[in-house]
Amino acid sequence: MHRHFLYPGYLIFWLVMTAGCLFSSNLAAQNELQYVGELGISVGAAHYFGDLNTRGAINRPKPAVGIYYRKYLNDYVGLRAHGRFMQLGYSDTYNKNEFQNRRNLSFNTNLWELALQGDFNFFRFEPGSLYERFSPYLTGGTSIFYFNPYTYLGGVKYYLQPMRTEGQGSALYPNRKPYSLVSYAWLIGGGFKYNISKSVNVGLEALYRFTQTDYLDDVSTTYVGEAVFPTVNGLPSVAAQLQDRSGVKGTPIGVVGRQRGNSRDKDQFVTLELTISILFTSYNCKF
Repeated sequence: MHRHFLYPGYLIFWLVMTAGCLFSSNLAAQNELQYVGELGISVGAAHYFGDLNTRGAINRPKPAVGIYYRKYLNDYVGLRAHGRFMQLGYSDTYNKNEFQNRRNLSFNTNLWELALQGDFNFFRFEPGSLYERFSPYLTGGTSIFYFNPYTYLGGVKYYLQPMRTEGQGSALYPNRKPYSLVSYAWLIGGGFKYNISKSVNVGLEALYRFTQTDYLDDVSTTYVGEAVFPTVNGLPSVAAQLQDRSGVKGTPIGVVGRQRGNSRDKDQFVTLELTISILFTSYNCKF
């Protein structure tokens, strides 16, 4: 009986208290304001390092764009999901090393990445504050990505993985399996961010990937020679031509067993991105 009469009273009480929270003064609202996360975009450049760029040259950047959501755990730590699209590519034309230049290989790829990152601010970061609106930060995590290297021969675009340019899947090289077009990477980087208003952050971030594939560029081990690839009307197949392109610069160097790439080191890539984000807030009313 008592429960029947008390229930409406409790309901009215909570309605009144909720209304009081919603219509409280601006000053009180500011004190109870909490930043819970941010949704942003990133725009910048990406660069590849690997068997075609062994000296770490940064001379062929390509575009990178992304979208992310960062969840604030506190004023120092956040978790982020970041999806990116970028392009990577390089050519032996840019190499000064005589062997690499004569090798004459090249590639490009579109790359789709989904990353999970943890961010740590060096300083307390509190959007809307006059004194705690800037901080450098470290970031790290892991990502999964899809790539599909291609090149051009006679003006025609060819995807390289189906060509099996290093004998993958051939009975002559049973230990060489076709490589997957999906791989993952470990991420490490850093940057800084600045709160320009109560609802907008901007930043700059550099992020390096240590991938778990050596085939971003379709180059990893040794030459296998034209004998692995069936001829077409008595002429070398497209795959045979793509596995050794040194002939256009002189005597072909693609001797069977000769080093084509370095399988001991995985490929890597880096991005440098400008970021801008919209902040999400919540109000907590304590009774």
